[in-house]
Amino acid sequence: MLNLDPGFTPLGEKNSITHKSFLFAGGEPHIKITDGFNSAEPITITQRINSFNDLGLICITVDALKRMSVKEINLFIPYFPAARQDRVMVPGEPLSVKVYADIINAMGLASVTVFDPHSEVTPALLNNCVMVSNHQFIKEVISKIGTEVKLISPDGGALKKIYKVSEFLGGAEVVECSKSRDVKTGKLSGFKVYSDDLAGADCLIVDDICDGGGTFIGLAEALKAKNAVKLYLAISHGIFSKGFDELGKYFEQIFTTDSIKEVDHAGVTQIKLADII
Repeated sequence: MLNLDPGFTPLGEKNSITHKSFLFAGGEPHIKITDGFNSAEPITITQRINSFNDLGLICITVDALKRMSVKEINLFIPYFPAARQDRVMVPGEPLSVKVYADIINAMGLASVTVFDPHSEVTPALLNNCVMVSNHQFIKEVISKIGTEVKLISPDGGALKKIYKVSEFLGGAEVVECSKSRDVKTGKLSGFKVYSDDLAGADCLIVDDICDGGGTFIGLAEALKAKNAVKLYLAISHGIFSKGFDELGKYFEQIFTTDSIKEVDHAGVTQIKLADII
């Protein structure tokens, strides 16, 4: 195991390869692997990608291992970068997810494991992709809530996954919702809950990514208008670029994993990937 982020050990610390990494003054990542190990055995690199340099560190690590005659290299990256940019919405935009996939594919890895990918585009583009679902994560979330909840699908893109979660949980009730997005400005509007009356139910919104949180604030207001009582939010990949002040006004508790970063906030329960994979 080669954990590039020493604070992130999603597959455990056993047999972790010692290394030193840093950035040169120009911003280029560098690594020096200082352990002796059996190059005939498979090695798994783990990394959280929050910048292009994080991807660059993976690239040079793979090169270093190959120069040490390692024959099988696997990669675990829980959050696949640019996964939301999986289609070109307006002329002039890149298909960013393919750019990242092409870079990773070029390394010739034995497998690339991704946790709860945003859509089916990522595994379709990625060679030797292994997907880990959010099922165990949501099961753990519900056990921590401790009461019966309705599963809320925030939009059409989440429907297929949430019904699979429901099946895994033994048939938890799903409430479908939708929203509208202006593809030029990104502005959200038209939140709809496809239920006449939630009649005092507690609700758990399930989604893969929370960036600014606008989707979940708008949806929370729509759920309250349909007589939902307690609202909870479960996010596989928590970016939370705008913090928790607004989200905290709507949700009893927010649940996420450590796939992006560590979160220390009273309103957030972070479930480590090491405990659910």
